[in-house]
Amino acid sequence: MSVINLVAIEAALRELQRVFPDVNERLFDRRDPLGNDVIANMLEGYALVDRLVSDGVDMFAMGHLSHWLQLNAVVLCGEDVDTLQRHHRLLQATEARFYEEPDGGIRDVMEWYALNQSKDVWIRAAGVYNRVLSEPQLFIEGNHRTGALIVSYLLTREGQPPFVLTEKNAKGFFDPSSVMKNTKKRKLAEQFKLRRLTRAFAEFLEKHRNTDFLASARLHGLA
Repeated sequence: MSVINLVAIEAALRELQRVFPDVNERLFDRRDPLGNDVIANMLEGYALVDRLVSDGVDMFAMGHLSHWLQLNAVVLCGEDVDTLQRHHRLLQATEARFYEEPDGGIRDVMEWYALNQSKDVWIRAAGVYNRVLSEPQLFIEGNHRTGALIVSYLLTREGQPPFVLTEKNAKGFFDPSSVMKNTKKRKLAEQFKLRRLTRAFAEFLEKHRNTDFLASARLHGLA
């Protein structure tokens, strides 16, 4: 059973695409345009998140970590076989970084998550996003988009709506993301900064919770 309202998500992303040149002018760091390929790939990413949650897949369990790479590949290339083949060198390099990065990689994310499993879902989602984005980043490319999908997976798995970028929340998403991106996760002097960023981003995620992005059947089951 679908848990994500893909129709509502597409409508929100298309509206953001329409106004994004104006939104981009207000950001600390200018972002690339939201082209049709970016929108299409993100929609495929949300569909994949929907399948993972519906099938009860635990992306944080050993043996399921490849789903992280799958999400990143979809964000970058969609699910077209020919496109994936053209980018196979990038995807191979990303996989090596993902598993082998000594100061980051998936091991860093999993260690942080294990230490924070008792925290509420907003903190866990924000913290994982922070670990994906802070230096060194988890993926070679597409960390913001893949991170948003992983956040959506965590939230949706616990009955919360997925996070979807909109005109209202774009600045609140991109500006702290720029700070995270330039923060070294293993530098002792920046640990307090990372914790502060995680708390603030958790509050941001909860504030912008939008049940329109949940499938109606899911909504009826919410307390």
